[in-house]
Amino acid sequence: MAFENNALRPKIDLAIEPGFNILTYENETEKKQQVLRHVDASLIQFHFCFRGSAIFHFNERTYSLPILDEHVLLLYNPQRDLPMELDVATNTQLVTVLISIKKFHSLFSQEAEQISFLSDENVNKKYYQDHIFTPSMAVVLSQILQQQPNALMSRLYLKGKVYELLSLYFNPSEATDIAECPFLVDEENVRKIRNAKKIMLARMAAPPSLPDLANEIGLSLKKLKEGFKQLYGSTVYQFVLDHKMNHARQLLGTGSYNVNEVASQLGYSNSSHFIEAFKKKFGTTPKKYLLSVS
Repeated sequence: MAFENNALRPKIDLAIEPGFNILTYENETEKKQQVLRHVDASLIQFHFCFRGSAIFHFNERTYSLPILDEHVLLLYNPQRDLPMELDVATNTQLVTVLISIKKFHSLFSQEAEQISFLSDENVNKKYYQDHIFTPSMAVVLSQILQQQPNALMSRLYLKGKVYELLSLYFNPSEATDIAECPFLVDEENVRKIRNAKKIMLARMAAPPSLPDLANEIGLSLKKLKEGFKQLYGSTVYQFVLDHKMNHARQLLGTGSYNVNEVASQLGYSNSSHFIEAFKKKFGTTPKKYLLSVS
């Protein structure tokens, strides 16, 4: 598969089986990035936006379709190729599953009548569906995104997780056990942790303390810490700090703010603390970065 020079390349690009692929994309830059990939008419597309947002473009950008944070988009058009052409916002993580209709039928042969776009009357019709994914799917997506693509047994692990993801998509009421973190089996706990993420990002300039956050979402401090790490791969404050630094880089990149103004917007009363955090994250000072993009 050929990519444009400036296109966002997948972190994971794995053919699990013939006609069955998984891809992950992570835009950690300060600008939106483009994904370009040919997808022919025989493939069903599942796009899971674990974090951030993206916009799909079709028919030479005459029609666009957004995918939002914590949403999944299913696309299928048996009448024409449906290439992936999308703009991926900064600080976005996507998991894409591409599966041939033949392979898909083999997975769900006995349940095909229960899946609307596999029915005889819809076999030649285009189909798309967009909805919020469940907490159980969020856990599986987190495990996929945290997997190192070259790790030992990676292919087998990812194959199992993709099968689990599809089973949860089509039968969300029957969540599977999440062995890595037992309390995440409770979907209500996962909803609370996702709410914690939204609260922290909304108030990142003046975030609540962890005890206050735990009280606000209705979880114990221990479960908040453990669950957040399991779901998002980092501590609560590290997650917020990463988001703040990425936001700082975006603000500096506009050329409309100086270092002190950005530090103030992000809640730093002392700009030296902001400078130290920025340098630790990006290996350069905010001032040098500002000069490099001006």
